[in-house]
Amino acid sequence: MNYCVLQQTWPHFSLQIQAFIKQLGLDILALNCDHSALRVNDIQSAQLLADEFSQHGEIISNNMINGRPILIIKLTVPLMLGTTPIQCVELPFPSDKTYPIEGWEHVELVLPSKAQTCDELANELIAKVPKLAQVIAGKTEIKVKQSSPKGDNERLANPTIAFKTNGICVKVHPHDIQTIIESEQTN
Repeated sequence: MNYCVLQQTWPHFSLQIQAFIKQLGLDILALNCDHSALRVNDIQSAQLLADEFSQHGEIISNNMINGRPILIIKLTVPLMLGTTPIQCVELPFPSDKTYPIEGWEHVELVLPSKAQTCDELANELIAKVPKLAQVIAGKTEIKVKQSSPKGDNERLANPTIAFKTNGICVKVHPHDIQTIIESEQTN
């Protein structure tokens, strides 16, 4: 897995993600996509990608989350999800989990909100997109995971709802990744 391969696979991944966003009904909200994330299975691949992405942007965060380093790279030239620019890429170093497919795995959308918990965020999403009630309740083939990942120095609650299908994932959370990073740097 290297930067060139990721550039070549982005158009197909992007089309799959856009179709999934539409299937979920999230397209009507015109949400900002703050970053896309990769999955890699070995430290050497992760380090190679970190080095390659550094040539196309700047590492703005290198934080320990759930016991492993996760880099956020702000790109010089954003990725495009349809007409939506994506400024950042999340590169988690591998944990003890092995992914069946390495490469692009998910995008994260920002639903501006004061939600402090996943339940509050879910209620706001359902109020805006009522058909998500069935999905969030687990009554469809789409898998849903609610979590509140937190970096060592984060000051903002950023509850996250992940929707997964066919090897891709769309996550929704209330705060942009760059706002979260700024909160880490505030004492």
